[in-house]
Amino acid sequence: MKRIAAVLIALLVAFLIASSLHAAPGDVAAGKAMFAKKCAMCHGAAGEGKESMAKMLKVEIKHMGSKEVQAVKDEELAKITKEGKGKMKGVAGLSDADVANLVAFIRTLKTK
Repeated sequence: MKRIAAVLIALLVAFLIASSLHAAPGDVAAGKAMFAKKCAMCHGAAGEGKESMAKMLKVEIKHMGSKEVQAVKDEELAKITKEGKGKMKGVAGLSDADVANLVAFIRTLKTK
């Protein structure tokens, strides 16, 4: 009986640890609003990338729905959003929930 209880407790602890490691999915609508406010000036309203901004910075801004961008893991997208990458500066003042919302919205931009 003690052995069964110990196994059940171990399974419960493992479940709780595993579930805490997974971030809650973001809110797409909130992510869309945040994207419009913080990202669209460079990435375009639909994630297409603004040609004028790319030209000014002398970079290629990939469509957020492209296979290349969509292949990036959520954790990496979150890191890029917070810290930046290349000439892109990180977005200051975002909570973890804001970042999760942005990632959720970016996932909706996937092109076929």
